[in-house]
Amino acid sequence: MKKTILTFGLISGILASVLMLATIPFFKYLEHGNRGLILGYTSIVLVALLVYFGIRSYRDNLAGGVITFGRGFTIGLGITLISCAIYVITWEIVFFNFMSHSMDGYFAHMIQKAQSSPGTAEAIQAKVAAIRHSQQMYQNPFVNALYTFIEPFPVDLFITLVSAAILRRKPQSQPDSLPATAA
Repeated sequence: MKKTILTFGLISGILASVLMLATIPFFKYLEHGNRGLILGYTSIVLVALLVYFGIRSYRDNLAGGVITFGRGFTIGLGITLISCAIYVITWEIVFFNFMSHSMDGYFAHMIQKAQSSPGTAEAIQAKVAAIRHSQQMYQNPFVNALYTFIEPFPVDLFITLVSAAILRRKPQSQPDSLPATAA
């Protein structure tokens, strides 16, 4: 079980990192629109499908075609945690070494949006202060890692639950004796 989790977790994490790195050159074009979200979450779903294949591989190759929901969920969760950890590590390295100001445009857009929204001056000022606080918090590596982790984790967890449910297979029960045939 550990080998399956490690193998599929590493493949999934490396693939997630490669897809992330492949989209970085287009970051400034996708930053404020839905296209970036669609592209990002599409790649997360594609990578998360490796959870399904990991559970199925374990069931078919190591468990004799039998797997419970709990065992499937455990395998999928292990794959998910390894994949998400690699994704977070990759982002932390890229962000703090090469792109530490890449989110400035996003936060500036959010401030502009808050300032143009209806409301009292105090309410708008409070929104702007909250956005600036979030911007400062994002520079903290632990907060940044947490935000990065919660991007793929819910999607991976959902796919883990669905995969464990779909792939569960109980052992075939053998009858104690064969029925007598009429001659």
